[in-house]
Amino acid sequence: MTDPLPTSSTAAQPPGSNSAGSGYRQRKKLIATLTILIVACVALWYAGFRPSASTKAAGADGRQDASVHPIPVVVTPVRQGSLDVYLFGLGTVTPLNAVMVRSRVDGQLMRVAFEEGQMVQAGDLLAQIDPRPFEVQLTLATGQLARNQALLDNARTDLERYRKLLEQDSISRQQVDTQESLVRQYEAALLADQGGIDNAKLQLTHARVVAPISGRVGLRQVDPGNIVRAADATGIVVITQLQPIGIVFPIPEDALPRVMRRLRSDKFIPVDVFDRAQKEKLGSGRLLAADNQIDTATGTIKLKAELPNADGALFANQFVNVRMPVETLPNATLVPSAAIQRGAADTFVYAVKDGQKVAVVPVKAGPVQGETTAIETAIAAGTLVVVDGADRLRDGAYVEYVVRDKAAAPANDGVQRGSRGGKEGNERLSVKREPRAKGGA
Repeated sequence: MTDPLPTSSTAAQPPGSNSAGSGYRQRKKLIATLTILIVACVALWYAGFRPSASTKAAGADGRQDASVHPIPVVVTPVRQGSLDVYLFGLGTVTPLNAVMVRSRVDGQLMRVAFEEGQMVQAGDLLAQIDPRPFEVQLTLATGQLARNQALLDNARTDLERYRKLLEQDSISRQQVDTQESLVRQYEAALLADQGGIDNAKLQLTHARVVAPISGRVGLRQVDPGNIVRAADATGIVVITQLQPIGIVFPIPEDALPRVMRRLRSDKFIPVDVFDRAQKEKLGSGRLLAADNQIDTATGTIKLKAELPNADGALFANQFVNVRMPVETLPNATLVPSAAIQRGAADTFVYAVKDGQKVAVVPVKAGPVQGETTAIETAIAAGTLVVVDGADRLRDGAYVEYVVRDKAAAPANDGVQRGSRGGKEGNERLSVKREPRAKGGA
């Protein structure tokens, strides 16, 4: 009896069927894995990198990167006005007059009549030198004058007598001539005696040392009781005139023509003086004159100004900061100095145009006064220019900005470019806007 045929399914499979099923399962697993990865990547991209609505609206023109992150900047409007151009310099307070008071006679200093640092007027007594030697000289000169006056009177009487005798031919002509010579000698002696008296009086006057000018006295150089001489180098005290007082300061030689034009036109050129920190104003005056030569080592020339110094705030040899206007620019286009950018070719500003897009506008910078610069480029007054944050900008970038002038803030959906009623610099107003869509909502 023959064996029955096997009924197992495995027995009916052709050879190689096991390896084919295994490969199919592996391909299926690979496809599933790739599908999961693709779905995960799409989900991550959609969650973290999807474009904003504004980017979709402006995506057609290819500026998605500039619209995704608007750059925050500070802007301020361009304005029209007059600008005073100033010259600045470091000056030295120089008294218009300074005198070293010395004794004009030799003698003992008996008394000092001033207090150190006090203000004195011309003619005030400063010191008293012992007058007794000069009083004695005056007495001697006066006595000598009286003696010679008596001899002259007697000689003149004898001369009259001799002339009468000569008319009578009683004496010789030689005796008359001799007497006339004697009279002339006594007359000369009287002149010398009078000079001695005047000299003694002058010495006596010089024994009183008085102030030759008005001003402030310094520290006393000699004490009472010492012998002072006219040849002493130190003197008694120094007086400096402080009211008015002078300021000497240098300016660049390039600025000299403008200064000289104003001086020749007899215009009053004001000069303001500040302390070292340029915070406190010490006084105001006027320009007096310019030096007659330029310092070749520094390329500067010295100017001299005069200030009333009524409050006595300025002292001799004090260092001060000087500010002097040289010209006024009317109807100038003014921008903050921080708005001026410097590139490889020229200077420029970033101006806000088309809502929140900035454009590079080349400008030619003129005179600078403080934080304001005059530009010689036609920019409409009221145009907003970037003053802070320009280092991250490029031409055509979109920005969100802060306006320093409250009246320059956008009203509704536009930027006001007309008159501004706010006070510049007192208030900041942040304005954030989405870029305008081009071709879609």
